Amino acid sequence: MTKQTILFDMDDTLIYCNKFFDMVMDQFADQMEAWFHGYHLSIEEVKKKQAELDLSRVLVSGFSPSHFPESFVETYEYYSDLTGRIKSTAEIERLTELGSSVYGHSIEPYPYMEETLRALTLEGHELHLYTGGDPAVQMRKVKEAGLERFFHDRIHITRHKNTEFLEGILTSSGLDRSRTWMIGNSLRTDIIPALTCGIHAIFMPAELEWSYNQVEVDVEPAGAYFTLSSLHLIPEAIRSYVEANPQEPEAEGDTSSSAAQPASGDR
Repeated sequence: MTKQTILFDMDDTLIYCNKFFDMVMDQFADQMEAWFHGYHLSIEEVKKKQAELDLSRVLVSGFSPSHFPESFVETYEYYSDLTGRIKSTAEIERLTELGSSVYGHSIEPYPYMEETLRALTLEGHELHLYTGGDPAVQMRKVKEAGLERFFHDRIHITRHKNTEFLEGILTSSGLDRSRTWMIGNSLRTDIIPALTCGIHAIFMPAELEWSYNQVEVDVEPAGAYFTLSSLHLIPEAIRSYVEANPQEPEAEGDTSSSAAQPASGDR
């Protein structure tokens, strides 16, 4: 089979991420309910406000490790001002510590992570890791998950994961777009940029998703566009597509019968 270049997202594609944010969010909401007991503050109301504030921060500053704990403090200050409850430095420090704790959790690979990456490597494909976040935080995950042996020096990390950055990877690496794939759980940062740049895309819906990734895809695929439910399905999906399109020229291809469109949309 013709060698392909395959870019993998990491968080909620290869390793779990969102579920740890949700766990810390539940702790935050419980703490807020306890502190604001008597002010008729519901857990759902707190979560909705935090998500709103967190999303606005990510859209401006990207995947900075400070955005999550800062959204806790901002939510706390919002409800303190709204209710007239006195703000406490100790409580703010507690929320900052709680929000930051999400970056210290142990790594938990998705099912078939190891087997899938090994199979693609044995088939001769070139694997890249393309992830959004703080370099120090993301590289800790890479090392703990043992991903360096698959990706080596082909690891790309940015706080602003978007079309421009992906275009930079494709251009600087001189990649053949007709033989390049992006695999990830985020419609916003993985799939739409990939389709915009004219490469193949495989959407892997996360078990738990957050509002940032819930966007509509309005880009026409130039090549393959699949939705798969498990990592172990990837090698065969790529193999079948390449075998069915052996002479596919760059940025062209009819995927009307093979490309599955996702219904809906990384920290």
